[in-house]
Amino acid sequence: MKWLAAFVALALPAAAHAQAYQCRMPERISLPKITPEARERRLPVTGYTLSLSWSPEFCKGRESEARHGTQCSGRNGRFGFVVHGLWPEGRSSWPQWCRTARSLSPAEARQNLCMSPSAALLARQWAKHGSCMTRRPETYFKVTRILWNGVRMPDADVLSREKKVTAGRLREEFARLNPGWPAAAVGVKLNSRGWLEEMRLCYDKRFMPTKCDARRFGAKDSAAMKVWRGL
Repeated sequence: MKWLAAFVALALPAAAHAQAYQCRMPERISLPKITPEARERRLPVTGYTLSLSWSPEFCKGRESEARHGTQCSGRNGRFGFVVHGLWPEGRSSWPQWCRTARSLSPAEARQNLCMSPSAALLARQWAKHGSCMTRRPETYFKVTRILWNGVRMPDADVLSREKKVTAGRLREEFARLNPGWPAAAVGVKLNSRGWLEEMRLCYDKRFMPTKCDARRFGAKDSAAMKVWRGL
């Protein structure tokens, strides 16, 4: 918690919504009640993962589903990489579903929709992961925004047009855009058919980039990667 408080206090303001292709926030937000899906697991935090979903792949086939309307219908804009969640890590497992009396407010959810365009996802990420990091959802999402706005994301749309694209190529481009960030600190998740689903940025407990373990690193550098452009 001390490292987290210091990180929030020292971080510089960043431009909001820097990664969205386009974003128009809905006027009204409704949040579902989140019920824990497993037992509380409190563990010492040894690091963090910022999980970034490639929205066109997630939205494939979900364009008309009401529950994914903000992200996938096109009515609220177009999205490239979006934040799936900020996850605390432990040595042998990860903390989750820590008991808390705090819940995410509609106002706080709306502030973060261009970063994570699903109110239900935001509520779940706070309940499952954020509750094990901070006392207040506002702090959890402030840290998430700082990390999100602190990196430059590769243009996966452009990469997809190259003749041969690999997971290593995506890591290489991320490292080029973010000097000092090692490619080994970038995880790439592909689905069973080789399509890009997520990037996972690995941090130590001081929020400095660190080498991903095998679980988070995902696809090997040599793995062929396909990118759905959503068109």
